[in-house]
Amino acid sequence: MPAQSNSFRGIRSSKFRHVFGRGSRKENCYENVLITQKAHDTAACAVNPKFIAIAVEVAGGGAFIVLPLDKTGRIDINTAKVTGHAGPVLDLKWCPFNDNLIASAADDCTVKLWHIPDGGIKTNMTEPLADLQGHQRRVSIVEWHPTVENILFSAGYDYQILVWDTRRAALCITLDLHSDVIYSLSCNRDGSRIVTTSRDKRLRVIDPRSGKLLQEGVCHEGSKACKAVYCGDTGLIFTTGFSRFSDRQYGVWDEKSLNSPLRLDTIDSSSGVLTPYYDHDTRVVFVAGKGDGNIRYYEITDSPPYCHYLNQYITGEPQRGFGVMPKRGCKVSQCEIFRFFKLYATKAICEPVSMIVPRKSDQFQPDLYPDTASPTPALSAEEWLAGTNRGPVLMSMKTGMTIKTHRPLPLRASESSSDKNADKKYAFLSRETRPDYRPMEVRVSSSTDKDLKTSTNLDTKFQALQKLWGCNVKNMGDNKEQCSNSSSVGGESERTKNTINRLNMKPGDSPTRLLDQEKEMQILDKPSPKTESELRRAYTAQCEELKLLRRQLIIKDRKIHELEDQLNHLKAGHK
Repeated sequence: MPAQSNSFRGIRSSKFRHVFGRGSRKENCYENVLITQKAHDTAACAVNPKFIAIAVEVAGGGAFIVLPLDKTGRIDINTAKVTGHAGPVLDLKWCPFNDNLIASAADDCTVKLWHIPDGGIKTNMTEPLADLQGHQRRVSIVEWHPTVENILFSAGYDYQILVWDTRRAALCITLDLHSDVIYSLSCNRDGSRIVTTSRDKRLRVIDPRSGKLLQEGVCHEGSKACKAVYCGDTGLIFTTGFSRFSDRQYGVWDEKSLNSPLRLDTIDSSSGVLTPYYDHDTRVVFVAGKGDGNIRYYEITDSPPYCHYLNQYITGEPQRGFGVMPKRGCKVSQCEIFRFFKLYATKAICEPVSMIVPRKSDQFQPDLYPDTASPTPALSAEEWLAGTNRGPVLMSMKTGMTIKTHRPLPLRASESSSDKNADKKYAFLSRETRPDYRPMEVRVSSSTDKDLKTSTNLDTKFQALQKLWGCNVKNMGDNKEQCSNSSSVGGESERTKNTINRLNMKPGDSPTRLLDQEKEMQILDKPSPKTESELRRAYTAQCEELKLLRRQLIIKDRKIHELEDQLNHLKAGHK
C-alpha cells in the first residue's frame, strides 16, 4: 500500500514568533502634550536618539515642540516651540545623518529645515535654516534619502513630488506623474527607487532622478487611503488599504510587476487607516491603524506566501500616530528590535512602546542585530544626481552604545565660508599694532602676573592707581622727577584746573563751600606718592576722609530735617 502524504506541516519556526510589546511607566511618558488634530494620516511625530519632535495644537499657524529624549514626565504648557509655519504642521522627519536637523512640512505650502541645538530649544524658534518653497498647495509628506546627504523628497496636494538639495536650498527635480493626492512615499534600500500610493488607487514605482515611471498598477480597490513601504533591498513592496467592501487588507507586491499582488489578505473590518513600518534588519513589518489600540507584526520572506503573521500588541488606549526610533537608538541589552512612540488619540500623552524578542541571556545577540545603517552618508548629492547608487554605510551594534551624531550649524544657502574668513582677516588687520621693544631675554624672564600684564600692555592694579593720581605709568621708572613736578608747573596742576572748572564757583557761593573747595584744592596740590608704601598710606587717608565726609553729610541732613520740623511746628502754632 502506498504511503499517504501528510498535508500538516506543523508550526513555522521563527525567532520573532514570540515578539511582545512593552509599554512605559507613567514617569517615562511625555504628558501634557497638546497633540495636533490636523495631521490627517501622517504621524506628526519624529524621533531620533537625541530628540523627540511632536506637532502640537496652537491658536494660529503651525508649531511643533522638540524635547530631549530623556526629558520625560509632565511637559510645561509654555515649553518653547518651533513656530515658523503659517499653517498647521503635517509631517516631521529627522535627518538620518544629522541628529540636530529636522524637516517640517505644513499647510502653508512650504518645507522648512530647522537646526536644533544640543539640549533643546530655550525660546520659541521662528527663523528656519532653509525655507523650501515650490509647492502650490499644502505639503503632506517629507522623506529624507536613506543613503545620500542633503537630498529631501516632498509630496503635496498639488500632485507633485519635489526633490530638494538642502545644502543649496534648491529644487533639483520635479516629478509630475500623479493625477490625484499622494498618500504615501517610500524609498528602497539605496534610494534608487521610490514607491507611491495615491487617491486614484494606483501603486507606482518611480526612478526619482530621471522621473521615469517604471511600474504602475491598481493597488487596493477601496476608497480610503492606502499606504506602501519598500521592503529594503528585497524587491518587495508591502501595502495596506481597503477592499471594495471596506475590509482592511494588506498586500505584497513585486516591484518588477504590479499587475497582480504576490499575496493579498484581509485583516479585519475596522475603519482606521493602516500604516506599515518596516524593519530591514529583522525583515519584520509592523502594521498600526489610526484609532486602533493594537499593533500587528508580520515577517517577510522571499518565498511564498511571502508574509507570515506573528503576533500583535494590544492595549486599551487608541492611538493617533507613531514616531519610530532608528535602529541605532534601540536598547541592545534588552533585545529591543523596534521602538514606537505612541501618540494617544484621547489623551495628551506620548508613550514609548518597545518591541522585544524574549531571550534569557543579556549578552549581545548577533542574529537579532546584524550590521545596520549608520549615520554616515554613502554619497554626496552631486554624486547621486550624476547617476551613482550605493547602499548605506553599515555599522555594528555589538558595543551596545546608542550612536548619536553632533554636527555644527551648517551655513545658510546665502552664506559663504570665504566671505566669513575675509571678514575675520579684515578684523584682524584693522587692530592696532602694539610693538614691544624690550630685549628678548627680558620678555622670556617675565614670569610674574604683573610682568605678563605689562608685556601685553595690560594695566595692573598698581598702575591703575598711579594713573588715578596723575602719574604717567609708562615713564614712572625713568622720569620720577617729571612725574612729581608735573603738578606744580604754571602754579597749578592739570587736575586742579579740571577740578576748578568742574566746581563752577560763583560770586554768591557761601564761605563754607569756598572753604571746602579750598581744602579740596590743597588735597589735589599735594605731591604724588612715589613708592608703594606712600601710595597705600595715601589711599588709606583718602578712605578715611571719605568716611568722615559721609558722616558729616549725614549729620547735616539730620539737622536740616530737624530745622524743617521746627519750622512746621512754628507755622502751625501761629495759625
